[in-house]
Amino acid sequence: MPGPLSHIRVLDLSRVLAGPWAAQNLADLGAEVIKVERPGAGDDTRGWGPPWFKDRDGKDTRDSSYYLSCNRGKKSITLDISRPEGQQVVRALAAKCDVLLENYKVGTLARYGLAYEQLREINPRLIYCSITGFGQSGPYAPRPGYDFVFQGMGGLMSITGERDELPGGGPMKVGIAITDILTGMYASLAITAAIAHCERGGGGQYIDMALLDCMVAFNANQISGYFVSGSVPKRAGNAHLNAVPYQLFPCKDGHIILAVGNDSQFASLCKVAGRPELAEDERFRLMSGRIVNRDALIPLIDAIMRTRGMHEWIEVLEGANVPCGPINNMKQVFEDAQVQHRGLKVEIPTPAGVPCPTVASPMRFSGTPVEYSVPPPTLGQHTQEILQGLLGIDRRAVDALAAKGIL
Repeated sequence: MPGPLSHIRVLDLSRVLAGPWAAQNLADLGAEVIKVERPGAGDDTRGWGPPWFKDRDGKDTRDSSYYLSCNRGKKSITLDISRPEGQQVVRALAAKCDVLLENYKVGTLARYGLAYEQLREINPRLIYCSITGFGQSGPYAPRPGYDFVFQGMGGLMSITGERDELPGGGPMKVGIAITDILTGMYASLAITAAIAHCERGGGGQYIDMALLDCMVAFNANQISGYFVSGSVPKRAGNAHLNAVPYQLFPCKDGHIILAVGNDSQFASLCKVAGRPELAEDERFRLMSGRIVNRDALIPLIDAIMRTRGMHEWIEVLEGANVPCGPINNMKQVFEDAQVQHRGLKVEIPTPAGVPCPTVASPMRFSGTPVEYSVPPPTLGQHTQEILQGLLGIDRRAVDALAAKGIL
């Protein structure tokens, strides 16, 4: 079945992660995504290796694993949009696309004659999504910014990491570029909402996405707690501020995550641990009591969990419907029975004869399932196809653009 967005064509002028992640989501949903890259260099992340994707002879290619992670399902053309001839090609493409996605610095595309106000004159139905660090307005709008900056500036690092008074305490960033991923997800949602609006006769529109905005919004209940109480949230390490016991505990042979989210789960934990009286203790019987009396309860749970091995605890606790789990490395993740059952590792055939490994989309549709038939493109792989087939530029004109270094 065609994907739910199979009728949509996207012009992707973005690079690195936030924009490409959003465009990959749209490609997963069936959209035709045309990725515009710099001639000779391409997306910055193509060179962010090692590790590199390898060809059938086991030799490194020009594309890093980072690039592979966020560019499946797309077509690649090379185009120098800083030159008038390249800008004219972008205008021609924008006229035939439903969505344009870009993450240039504020004002850059306006200087090229490619701002929303300029392109909507060509295509009034165009949905134009800009992704920047700080948004299109405000005192910081001209500034560049990367994920790490926004994890700190947006508050996430103030609540991530071990408590300041404990060994290893202090601010800590998340192990992936979470601000970029979040912004890509929000952008995907905003674009699909704008598509729905357009298809109801509302026309195109401009979407202003900022990494800072997305990071601040991501703090969710922590910010809500601050608004309500006036108390500034602090780092709690692996503990949860609003649920107890909900943290990491050492076992005989490793660590286990306990995620007890309600009173009945706590009673089950106490029963299988051989300490049912803890669930009747007025200090711990209710979640609110366990939060207030955290310092009294946690040492008791800690001593209990140290008496058995991790896998032994997991088997017992799962049998009692107590949420728990191990801490897996990436190898162990894909050895997990549930991960394997869900088919979260996918290999996409490539023209080089070597399958490209990728992580399956978590979006599961009963009628329009995500397909994995188009691998991340090589640099400029579809330039001829798009310029000649979609835009109708004859081969001689295409060759002339290439000779000038515009392609």
